[in-house]
Amino acid sequence: MRNAANHHKVVEVSRTREPEVHVEGQQPPGGVERSRLRAGAASFTALAALAATGLVAGPAVAAPSAGPCALPRTAAHHSLGLSSWNDSYPRPDRSLDAVMIFLSFPDAEPLTRPDELTADHFPATTEFFQRASYGRFTLRPHPRADWTPMPRPSTDYDIRRDWDAGKRAAYLRDAVAAADDAVDFSRYDIVYLVADPDAPGVDSDATKVVNLDRPLEADGTKIRRVVTVFERHPPDRNVLAHETGHVFDLPDLYRRPADGKGDWDTHVGDWDVMGSQFGLAPDPFGWHKWKLGWLDRSQVTCVQGGEPRVVGLEPVSAAPATPTARGTRLAVVRTGPDSVLAVEARAATGNDADTCTEGVLVYRVRAGAASGDGPVEVVDAHPDTEACWERSVYPPLADAPMEVGETLTVPGTGVRVEVADRSEAGIWTVKIIPPGAE
Repeated sequence: MRNAANHHKVVEVSRTREPEVHVEGQQPPGGVERSRLRAGAASFTALAALAATGLVAGPAVAAPSAGPCALPRTAAHHSLGLSSWNDSYPRPDRSLDAVMIFLSFPDAEPLTRPDELTADHFPATTEFFQRASYGRFTLRPHPRADWTPMPRPSTDYDIRRDWDAGKRAAYLRDAVAAADDAVDFSRYDIVYLVADPDAPGVDSDATKVVNLDRPLEADGTKIRRVVTVFERHPPDRNVLAHETGHVFDLPDLYRRPADGKGDWDTHVGDWDVMGSQFGLAPDPFGWHKWKLGWLDRSQVTCVQGGEPRVVGLEPVSAAPATPTARGTRLAVVRTGPDSVLAVEARAATGNDADTCTEGVLVYRVRAGAASGDGPVEVVDAHPDTEACWERSVYPPLADAPMEVGETLTVPGTGVRVEVADRSEAGIWTVKIIPPGAE
């Protein structure tokens, strides 16, 4: 294996102060295959050095989707408030470019080629986001053709799920420096660092997004976050879509058990890739699509004023009938200063083609809850039953959606949701009745 080449471009990285970070995408401890299937995509946010508040608050820009049901963005990490956008994150309402750098180590000869590892993730990840965004966002990958040699053996970095902050910082510094001669970082919106999966010191559980409070600098650009990929070949399904979601300020949707044991998927189950990369219905929630700019304000019905509202909902995963179609995809009821109920339809189409069940899904959103602290909670319309034990990441929520003729009164809110009809075109007719209304 070749040693790292000498570098002539300046890579501005502090050698005395470690970058302050939020790390994301960490998986819960492994176990039997069923436990890993249910919990594999869950991740928790940890402060690896001093509290990194800079990226949490971040600069704000006005959100064109703001309205009476648009929750205010809070200081919570990856807040689901969407009254403004945290401008330290790229917003995926346009095409974005991502460089994919493949890192080899002196203690291992790679067993796979960079093009094979690229094919593990692309074009699948690009296609996932094109479907999810109704064609409004394109992720353009720029994979390097060759391995980039790291200066130290893989075992020196002690790569693991709970990674030492100093060794993680050294890994990032070395990777950027090693690639800098060949990569113009100023050209890219996203950086993927993909480690040789067969190197002895590589741990697949360490795949995560690292948010840097003090960015690395190369080629005159600030690198604020990096997706570090340590996945096996072939990788977990949709893993890169999940991690890339963090780059767009989306939170982890699990609820981590207090002792770190047990199911991590109790809040959203299969619904939304930010809950589980293994989910049967991984298309992002309509609320996420509204936040990211993939739904217009005209496609969101805000139920207010105490009057019942009848809404025709197109499934969130369905492609528009025409390129300019703007049908209603989401209904929202404000339930508090930083909370709403969201109502949407889910069907076996698009990213949800393998869904276990179809119907009208109701969920709570809390803008003040941080990533990994349950910012979204699906309301189970069938709490006494389960579905799809052989495939679902969390069978108790697999049958959460409502079917035609069913009514749900959401506990603690007094809001009633009635599903009246489903048309041949797949439009669900839903009546939403606020507290006190008839």
